[in-house]
Amino acid sequence: MAKQRKNLLIVDGYNVLRSGSRYARITQPDYTDDTFNTAREALINDVIDYAGRHTRAVIVFDGAFNEYSRGEVERIGGIQIMFSPAGQSADRVIEKLAYDARERNIDTLVVTSDATVQDTVFGGVVARMSAEGFCREMALHDEGVSVSTSPDRIRKNTVASRIPADTLQKLKDLRDGTGGA
Repeated sequence: MAKQRKNLLIVDGYNVLRSGSRYARITQPDYTDDTFNTAREALINDVIDYAGRHTRAVIVFDGAFNEYSRGEVERIGGIQIMFSPAGQSADRVIEKLAYDARERNIDTLVVTSDATVQDTVFGGVVARMSAEGFCREMALHDEGVSVSTSPDRIRKNTVASRIPADTLQKLKDLRDGTGGA
């Protein structure tokens, strides 16, 4: 049986895409399907990185005005992605997920800049983070995992490298039979 993740991250998908500076640069100046899909993919990858192995994550996108949306969950990279069902806002789904987590005493973080959702979900084991706060966290994460373009050479750690230079010279002289003279 799979081990249950102890924390829950709930992300208000479109709210973060529209409110977070990290994603605004992708969608500006238009909201065409291509740019929005690119921004969604960036958000999904960020949430995968942020959640890691110890946090269950759900991104909820608003599908209220899409008559074909059934609220089905898709799994990508270990996180759940869903569009709210037709006729139901993402806010309502997020509020229900947060309420259920609170009832089960699961530490939960809701990422949204929607003040109403923040006020509704906050309390107990449920914390909140703004879209911009999430963007700052991801920028810090990026800095922490950036790969150096000129990596340092690995230096072999030897006994000789830990001995003071004058002592090392005396040992070499002894070895070579010069006796330091």
